[in-house]
Amino acid sequence: MARRDREEAMILTNPSSSSSPITVSDPLDAEFGFSRPDFRTSQLAGSVEFYQRHVFLCYKNPQVWPSKIEDSEFDQVPRLLFAAVMVRKADMNKETRLTICEGHDGTETSNGDVLIFPDMIRYRRLTHFDVDTFVEEVLVKDGEWLPGTPERLKGSYVFVCSHGSRDRRCGVCGPALVGRFKEEIELRGLQSKISVSPCSHIGGHQYAGNVIIFGSKINGEVTGHWYGYVTPEDVPVLLEQHILKGEIVNGLWRGQMGLSEEEQNKSYELRQNLNGETNVGNKTEELTQTHKSEMHTAACQSQPEEMGCCQENGNSYCCEYPAFPEKLETQDANVGTAKVISDKKSSKKLNSRINGVKGGSARKVCAMPTWFDSWEREDMYAALAVVCAAASVAIAYSCYKQL
Repeated sequence: MARRDREEAMILTNPSSSSSPITVSDPLDAEFGFSRPDFRTSQLAGSVEFYQRHVFLCYKNPQVWPSKIEDSEFDQVPRLLFAAVMVRKADMNKETRLTICEGHDGTETSNGDVLIFPDMIRYRRLTHFDVDTFVEEVLVKDGEWLPGTPERLKGSYVFVCSHGSRDRRCGVCGPALVGRFKEEIELRGLQSKISVSPCSHIGGHQYAGNVIIFGSKINGEVTGHWYGYVTPEDVPVLLEQHILKGEIVNGLWRGQMGLSEEEQNKSYELRQNLNGETNVGNKTEELTQTHKSEMHTAACQSQPEEMGCCQENGNSYCCEYPAFPEKLETQDANVGTAKVISDKKSSKKLNSRINGVKGGSARKVCAMPTWFDSWEREDMYAALAVVCAAASVAIAYSCYKQL
């Protein structure tokens, strides 16, 4: 019994303290902490029950929280609020969860404050006299609690299950995570943008450390994402990737407020597939561009020097060479060797390329400016002979007339 008492005392240290978190050398860690045998042995995605609204009552700290908030010996405000929510649950338009988070008088979050997500509002100083009215006006009628003034919440809110009296695993993992979150937030100077609090039971103790992050996306939509099997080493990743970049850490993701179990699984699988397709797509695009470059180079190199050179014009290539019919098949075969053309229908594909049908990446044949380039050399000599003969006759006839 003495050993058990010492262990309980170790669990119920103040989670808001900046004392060093529990390390793997701690005897409790091997049994209940991040080194426990069942750590990261269950599937996370789809492990969050469907709900649409999360209400947090700020009230004291895990040291005084009983195993069950509805315990009759617990303070009136948490106990009465829990009872009122259960009684009116069927009358609410939104599936609602109630959780206790740490609160301290004289600080940003005081005892009796109520935080509501995804509404991103805070009501100050709820008392046991106001519980029924608050539940009726705010949670049942979706209106405002007139005695209080709703304050708009800004930034991101992180809640870590640290309910040690409910489960030993959360009692060991929770405080270590809260301490690491606060260290990293202070290190980055984000105290005014990110709030971190230990909270009571949220379900799924086997996934401890359990973390919920509420925040607004770029389009203003407020989301609540659940993470499990989180270790202190994962905290910087959650801060940088999820909170600062808005990217879900898929490997630790349990689910999301507003999604059913099936929708959570589909969302998880979709992100996995998209990540895979993106990588494949990038690789394919790189290979395609390389292949195009190689094709253009091979096509230009396959042309004889006397037929001109290929010049790039944007994404197209213009190869200036005389379109001698007897050389078309030879050119087609050369380009085919360079893997520009891979079948036997060379004349059709060449004509298609000449007419520019294949688009910007195909080679275009530029027309020659003179009509006599297609003449054979013998034809040119014969024509010149005829012209010279005609000139000689004309000169002789002119001399004859002058006699």
